[in-house]
Amino acid sequence: MSLQTVIVDDEPLARDLLSVLLAEHQDIKVVAQCKNGQEAISYLQEKPVDLLFLDVQMPKIGGFDIIERLGLRHLPPTIFVTAYQEHAVRAFDVNAVDYLTKPVHSDRLNIALERVREKIAAKTAVMTQEKLTAVLTGLRIMTEELRPSTPRFLVRDGEKEILLAVDTIEWIEAAEYYCCLHTKGRKYMLRETIADLSSKLDARKFVRIHRSTIVNLDNIREIYRDGQGEGSVVLIDGKMLRMSRTGRQKLTELGKA
Repeated sequence: MSLQTVIVDDEPLARDLLSVLLAEHQDIKVVAQCKNGQEAISYLQEKPVDLLFLDVQMPKIGGFDIIERLGLRHLPPTIFVTAYQEHAVRAFDVNAVDYLTKPVHSDRLNIALERVREKIAAKTAVMTQEKLTAVLTGLRIMTEELRPSTPRFLVRDGEKEILLAVDTIEWIEAAEYYCCLHTKGRKYMLRETIADLSSKLDARKFVRIHRSTIVNLDNIREIYRDGQGEGSVVLIDGKMLRMSRTGRQKLTELGKA
């Protein structure tokens, strides 16, 4: 018997990747992919679901809101999908809740699925009301903790993950739902929008000079103006980056242009 499975994630690529990985499991049947919280709530209230993959952080109606609106009684066995870093992962483990971190990898997915199969086979609740409350409380606290400037980012480096010191980042470019961090000739991808990442960085050191670019002020060598509008900055390694009118105003306010 196949587990009727629903994927809830606001990112199309993330939904597609998870769907492809799940297709390798004969006992998993993806019956719906919901792109936002409202779609998920409507589907879960109307259709029977055996397994739910739920993105924790989505705009407007996030994973927290979906869980609270449905309540434990209507919540199927759930595997959280999260972009939170190592401290969040530990919190999930403590509360015995299955989770996946983005980008999802098949080996970790297999482990999560096996845990859910065992719980379903044993006919035991995946979460008690107390655990559900503890998870929601812990995740909300972590969301608040992530708001200040983050001194390090957990990024993938080949087959391993490393803690990248923010001070070593030379510049950042947007890549849809991800950001590319440039440092010492290397590139690292981080699942953050450039707007979210900008809010976490020290505004006295990192300036968003363009809608798709953030630069470390310590790494700027030269600044060129183009009349009263846009311009460009040259980094220490000679890399030239476009600068918008707004970006130039920010540098001016900091006494850099």
